[in-house]
Amino acid sequence: MHTVLELASGVALWASPPQVKIPALAALGVIRALRSRARVKRQARPREAAVELRWTDVSMTLAPKNTKANKTASDREESEDHSSQSKWEGRPTRILDGVSGVAKPGRLLAIMGPSGSGKTSLLNTLAMQVPANKRLTLVGALTANGGAVGRGGGGSGVATHRTAYVQQEDVFYSQLTVEETLTMAAKLRMAAGTSRADRDTAVSAMLNRLGLAHVRDSRVGDKKTRGISGGEKKRLSLACELVGHSPAVVCADEPTSGLDSFQAQRVMESLRELAREEGRTVVCSIHQPRGSIVALFDDVLLMAGGRVIYMGPMSDAAAWFSARGHPIPTNCNPAEFLIDLVSVDTSSAAAEAASRARLKALADACAEAAATVASSAPLGANITKATATSGGGNGVGGGDGGGDDMIASFGGGGGGGGGVLKQFALLLQRSWRQVSRDSATNSVRLATSLNSAFVFGSIFWRMGRSQTSIQDRMGLLQVSVINAAMAALMKTLTAFTKEKVIVDRERASGAYTMFPYLAAKLTAELPVGAFFPLAFGLVVYPMAGLHPTLGRFAKFCALITLESFTSSAIGLCVSSVAPSTEAAVAMGPAIMVLFIVFGGYYVNADNVPVCFKWINKCSVIKWAFQGLCINEFEGLEFEVTKASDQWNGAQVLDRLSFSAAHGNSVGTAATQQVNVAAFCYLSTLYLLEKSSPKFQFIDEVAALTS
Repeated sequence: MHTVLELASGVALWASPPQVKIPALAALGVIRALRSRARVKRQARPREAAVELRWTDVSMTLAPKNTKANKTASDREESEDHSSQSKWEGRPTRILDGVSGVAKPGRLLAIMGPSGSGKTSLLNTLAMQVPANKRLTLVGALTANGGAVGRGGGGSGVATHRTAYVQQEDVFYSQLTVEETLTMAAKLRMAAGTSRADRDTAVSAMLNRLGLAHVRDSRVGDKKTRGISGGEKKRLSLACELVGHSPAVVCADEPTSGLDSFQAQRVMESLRELAREEGRTVVCSIHQPRGSIVALFDDVLLMAGGRVIYMGPMSDAAAWFSARGHPIPTNCNPAEFLIDLVSVDTSSAAAEAASRARLKALADACAEAAATVASSAPLGANITKATATSGGGNGVGGGDGGGDDMIASFGGGGGGGGGVLKQFALLLQRSWRQVSRDSATNSVRLATSLNSAFVFGSIFWRMGRSQTSIQDRMGLLQVSVINAAMAALMKTLTAFTKEKVIVDRERASGAYTMFPYLAAKLTAELPVGAFFPLAFGLVVYPMAGLHPTLGRFAKFCALITLESFTSSAIGLCVSSVAPSTEAAVAMGPAIMVLFIVFGGYYVNADNVPVCFKWINKCSVIKWAFQGLCINEFEGLEFEVTKASDQWNGAQVLDRLSFSAAHGNSVGTAATQQVNVAAFCYLSTLYLLEKSSPKFQFIDEVAALTS
């Protein structure tokens, strides 16, 4: 209901006069920001003690789509399907099947299993990071220190403990240094009243703890820019999740993926230290770890086909499997043996049947030995013991933790960035560093702009005032408009879809709202984004011999620059709904082609069919081309050799339907571009807010059956 009312209000305000529209939209944005900040404050909680997680009979089921025609390859990626055949036969897919287990404070729990076993699905459930899906059913019981978590535990679906979730993909602002990245995370997460000295102490302590102090001044980097190693990025991801709000539970999704053996060892040692030295509850999914990493595991949960094969201490796994006729060979990596043991051999029908029979026997044996899975001392004793043995840590066990205590002493479930203005200042600083330091991208953009300018200037060199120069002028103005629009559009499509991953991760933790983020991004990109179309205009205008007055040259550069920003706004709007970079790159140019067709050069505005008039009104190409034509042709006189020749620019504009008699001017064209850009920016803000990450919480089985 709120969404419908907000959309209706936005449409009504957009149709209002400017003196009503602008202040009303600004007030609406402020109200939304204040409401969001109030929600964040309500969710803020004080620092918590150690947490023991228990889950019982957790099942996850994905319902089939209505028709077989809709069952595409993307469906296979929505879940870790251990029985893909059921999906194509129209039956629900059971992703998790009655999974039970426990994660204790002060211990590192590893979730292992072959691909498609349900590791990530279970980890997402424990971290409350299961993407919301109407076709997905998630039931069972999840408790933290004996208190229910999820809708069945109080109706709100909000956990009573903090969880740090380290995703498998490490995405950062590539041009920021390691220290700047962690400092920004601390500023956004820590309480508003935290002093700079306390924050710097916390950041330094975290850098030292996770072995990042030696690269604190190195840029994070990406595929274009050389930066820190993959293992250091993984530890930086962990540091960003830990700094500022001291989560009691840490969940990491395959933290060793893509790393060499040494870096994988360092990452796992860091997770082990978080559990042992600080009393945190650490859970990670992992695939095929080496022997030295297996030795770091305190507990292991082995899965296959969505069922639990073994749950208990790693030290007891060999005896458990040996008692069931599967002894682990000497001098063999236990993880490799266990993964092979629970994998399905599909080389032949007989081998597959034998594999499934073995898995069923092991899963049934584990279910029958539920006492082994759930056996432990009373809950209070477990937490007390873990706390007492955690070397001081971060306030979990008391003692003098030095800088570690500093890291844990700031609560708040996100939103530490303060009010809208403070968030804007922080995000502006980060965006400016990213844009201004990206020399590789900026160099390519400058080279492309200058190359296009020299090519166009050479082709249309020193156009005179002949009749043929009229067509040449229109052609130059048209390709200049298309060049500026496509350059800005493609840059935005490729950059923002990647940046959106970071934004979704940060706003999921309540670090900031969308309005200050988008405002900061646009402000930071304003001077850099204006430089490239200006450089293009500075070269092509004198080479082509366009209208030789300073005022006309200034208007030419202004219109090209304004069009560049409008195209960038269109790119933001497209990227906000596109699921991936590839999809955005496919959607953006398709929209721009429509704008080019209705841009005033190929189809006269007076001849556009009524049903397509709205495209003509929305075409950024049309308004930019119209403004440039009016700027160029007004006041020009051409050589006349016969009676049918056009002798002045007014006649050219009249033939294009761009004349003043049609109510057109440079100012009108610029105003319409501003309107298109403003609409796209507001649409982007709305779409980003409405597409915020939504997660599905576990439902109590009893609640569903009652």
